[in-house]
Order: sequence, then C-alpha cells, then structure tokens
Amino acid sequence: MNHKKGLVLEGGAMRGLFTAGITDVMMEHGVWPDGIIGVSAGAAFGCNIKSRQPGRAIRYNTRFAKDSRYSGVKSLLTTGDYFNAEFAYHTMPKQLDPFDDHAFEENPMEFIAVCTDVETGKPVYKRLEQSGDVTYDWIRASASMPLVSKVVCLEGRKLLDGGVSDSIPLEYFESIGYRRNVVILTQPEGYQKEHNRLMPLLRLSLRKYPQMLKALDERHIMYNHQLEYVAQAEQEGRCLVIRPEGSIPIGHVCHDASQMLHVYHMGRKTGEKQLERIKTFYEQ
Repeated sequence: MNHKKGLVLEGGAMRGLFTAGITDVMMEHGVWPDGIIGVSAGAAFGCNIKSRQPGRAIRYNTRFAKDSRYSGVKSLLTTGDYFNAEFAYHTMPKQLDPFDDHAFEENPMEFIAVCTDVETGKPVYKRLEQSGDVTYDWIRASASMPLVSKVVCLEGRKLLDGGVSDSIPLEYFESIGYRRNVVILTQPEGYQKEHNRLMPLLRLSLRKYPQMLKALDERHIMYNHQLEYVAQAEQEGRCLVIRPEGSIPIGHVCHDASQMLHVYHMGRKTGEKQLERIKTFYEQ
C-alpha cells in the first residue's frame, strides 16, 4: 500500500521563518511531500513550497520589514489589520514579489490551509488548488491573529487564525490518507502552552462570537493534547518531528530584518542537519 507523504506546518507568526528555513533546504535538495497542511504562518509561508519558490518568504519579509504599507501599528489603526490585507496579500504577491500562480496550479501537490470559523469555533480545512485572490484571502484568514486582525468574510464563512482550533493538524492529515508525516513545530521540546493571558481583551473584541471565545479559552488544553498525540505518533514511527533546539528568539511581530534572518538561518541549519533523516523517513 502506498502511504502518502505529508508535511504538517505549525504556525507561530514570525517563528514561521524557522520553518521556512527548513522547507527551503528541503526544496533545494528535491525533497517533496505529496501534500502540505499549513496553519497560520505555516500556510502563509508553506504555499511557497507548492509554487516551488525557495527563498521567497524570507526575501519579502526582510524587504518589507520596516515598510508601513506591509505591517505595523499604522496599518492596524487605519485598516484593523496589523498585516495590511491589501498590500501584504494582493499588491505584494501580484506585483512586488510575484507568487508563481502557474507553478502553484500545475504542481499536483495537495495544499490545505487551516482556518477557524468564528461562529462555530471549529476548524475549516480548505484545499487550495487554483491560485489568485481568493486563495490569497484563505491564506490571509489562516494567518489572521485575533486582536490584530479583522474577521475575514469568505465564501459564506467568518474566519480567523487556524491555530485557535487546530494548531498541529496531524490527526486530520492522517484521517485523509497521509500516513508518513514530517511535522515541523516552532516551539522546543518540553514546551507546554499556558492559558491565554489576553482573554479579557479577547472577550471584548470577539464578544459577538461565544464559540470562538470558548475555543480561545481552551486553546492551551487543545494544544497540549495535540503535543501528546504527536509524541505518540512519533513513538509509533508514523511521523518525524522537527523542532527548534531552544526557544526561537523572535516575537509574534518583528520589524528587524537581521533578527528575521537569524531565525531563518536557525531553520536552515536545522534543515541541513535533519535532511538525511527526512529523506530516509519519506523513502521508507
């Protein structure tokens, strides 16, 4: 029986540049999964694997690090989004650092972005095959962090950050036939998520969405359960887990290009170190 090879990409905002470093090394060495599932930054940076564009994530993030059109308090105050929706998800991929729509569509690799439906508090798994504006908006929805992003209304749903409802979607990916998965985490071994200290602000900001608030309130429980699930799968040889050796030295948002590069190179170093293990695991 042929087991599909999957790649599961956790989010973590700017910690996702660590993941981009690993996946760039994989691409450069011709190591391709059959499918990818990405959450938040995992989706925003992971789409460059299907479009076969190593180096793109770190390139545009460093290029626009200090550009107020891309992200920042000015964008948050004027548009409701810290990462400017129009500039970051439309102008930039279409004009300034073009996303290869053709390569994305031609590549048979499956690509799924995870979002959270704010009305149900449940995950939405969106398979993205066609490229273009709607796909960019699904990726934006996956990466739209509560408090610093507006709810994204798309295809009859109201959406935010996929990490709220399914942070490490290994179980879901296995359920649709991916039996050999490389899981890239952005927190070190031994990490346990704690209850969100910003719940009072979230309750105010998302008061119209009680199910979303419930998911946010219980997110740490869900996340720590998922870590147990991943550990069990790893023990049974169903997945290979790659994670940073220590905490990644970057905040959720960052405007310092040198710090971004540091995190990206941490990822590349890890990718180079783990490359043979990944190849062997996929080939088994």
